[in-house]
Amino acid sequence: MNRSGGGGVASLAATPPDVTCKVDVVKTHPRGPLASGRVRKKPRAAPASAAALSRRQLERKLAVSVGAAARAARLRAGLTQADVADRVGIASEVYGRLERGKMMPSVPTLFRLCLALQLSADASLGLALAAAAGAGLWEEDSTDKDDLPEMRRLLRAVRRLPRPQLKLMSLVASAILPTRR
Repeated sequence: MNRSGGGGVASLAATPPDVTCKVDVVKTHPRGPLASGRVRKKPRAAPASAAALSRRQLERKLAVSVGAAARAARLRAGLTQADVADRVGIASEVYGRLERGKMMPSVPTLFRLCLALQLSADASLGLALAAAAGAGLWEEDSTDKDDLPEMRRLLRAVRRLPRPQLKLMSLVASAILPTRR
């Protein structure tokens, strides 16, 4: 941020995007308009937790599954998106977003959708595919093991260990881990 003159006057054009300004007075200056006031940083949004990200990923998979099942059933029935939207009682634009996996229907809307398309709820939610695939479709990704209950229990126990036992646990963990080649 450029400072010019005295009295806490700052150039508005040089203000970074993560800074908010409370402008008290705007003055004309040969170099451009100037404002006096307080300058403070915007608070940064807290990063989403791994559990929240995992939940969002699961909800996204579910929305895509519902949309794909609805589209397949609609095409089998030879209906347009507007036809299905009328039968379900929603706007055709909303049905289009639903079919593209961009939104989840409410439970009553899902119920009406299943009736209108003669589609089972299991098929629309992807449960039939999950059962056929060994229920792996909706299991949470194991990329972030910090959220697993076993990991949380282990970490609580390890945190209570004295230093010598902690070193021993580290050696045990190193010994049982597979070697990388």
